[in-house]
Amino acid sequence: MLLPRQKVPELAVPTLDHGGFELGADGAETGTVVCFYRGIHCPLCATYLAELEKLTPEFEKRGVTTVALSVDGEVRARQMADKIKASALRIGYDLSLAKAREWGLYISTSRGKTSIDIEEPALFSEPGLFLITPARTLYYGSVQTMPFVRPHFSELLAAVDGAVAKNYPARGEYTGPV
Repeated sequence: MLLPRQKVPELAVPTLDHGGFELGADGAETGTVVCFYRGIHCPLCATYLAELEKLTPEFEKRGVTTVALSVDGEVRARQMADKIKASALRIGYDLSLAKAREWGLYISTSRGKTSIDIEEPALFSEPGLFLITPARTLYYGSVQTMPFVRPHFSELLAAVDGAVAKNYPARGEYTGPV
């Protein structure tokens, strides 16, 4: 389990149009939004990532970079990028299942073709959304077992504003006896 205020695992993946992404070298002034998505087979992911694409310039104004990644290979990642008309949002691909698990993501098995008639990979990760500090520590994290009921990017954007204005610390760091 990832813990707030602690270092997150290394993360490096290729992206479609923005070179390689390496979390430790991202250079974000305020933080990095890392959005793990299920893949091109998931219609909810396309809607979700379209919203992140739309809000990426707002995050950038606040010194926050964004990246969305999945276990999909380059071809399927390109299909997603084309579907959501990605230009500002970095789309990463070839996330290993071992790395997904290291980040605490749930792994699912294929159920065949989805409602949009696209084959699921044999194994893929379920969604996760993280805000990582420039020091590569966890500030915010949400991991899901299902594709629905995800955190809203507009709320995360407002949370960034509030956290910066009030120097609000990451919460949930306690690991002692209860």
